[in-house]
Amino acid sequence: MLGAVRQATRRVAQQACRGRLSSSAAFCTAGKAYAGGAASLLDNSKASTVAGTLFAASIAASISPVVWAASAEERSFIMIKPDGVNRGLVMDILKRFEQKGYKLVAMKVLVPSKELAQKHYAEHDGKPFFTKLVDFLSSGAVVATVWEGKEVVKFGRTMIGATNPLASSPGTIRGDYGIDVGRNIIHGSDGVESAQKEISLWFKSEELADYNVMTKAAIYE
Repeated sequence: MLGAVRQATRRVAQQACRGRLSSSAAFCTAGKAYAGGAASLLDNSKASTVAGTLFAASIAASISPVVWAASAEERSFIMIKPDGVNRGLVMDILKRFEQKGYKLVAMKVLVPSKELAQKHYAEHDGKPFFTKLVDFLSSGAVVATVWEGKEVVKFGRTMIGATNPLASSPGTIRGDYGIDVGRNIIHGSDGVESAQKEISLWFKSEELADYNVMTKAAIYE
């Protein structure tokens, strides 16, 4: 599965390089970085940062030219935590959001710094578990993504499940893959405003791709 996605990513990057997109150079660099680094990351490589924009294999052949701009569509920040990455759950989780019909518009693979982790969990600063949250998030690679679509924030949380995996319903990500609340695999924005803040924290505006897919008419009226 990873090989197929990596090949699709390379194809999209190559297409962007050959085209005349305004940000093709940035896209080529990002796409190739992800394609070349994904395998080493999942093999527990010590590489500190591998960043890229991933267009899923099933839509790689049907995307329109990419522009780097804001979108009127609702977006949510979804992050696969170090435990999810180390357990090899990345592709299974991404597949759930894609098959639901949501559109992947940005993706980064990186090891967060302590400073970035502290900013991400700023609302919990001063609480007894704050340090533990920061230490774990910065302990290994994460996959930070942005998904776009109708009510993606609300339904994204439904797909993820309760904070405690043992309280999550079967069929949710945490319900299917998690056991311990301290290793609950994934983070999802809990509101539209928090999604905007988290996206701004983890991504630059030029890293968010605005593009059309041929499957949209089959998903929305």
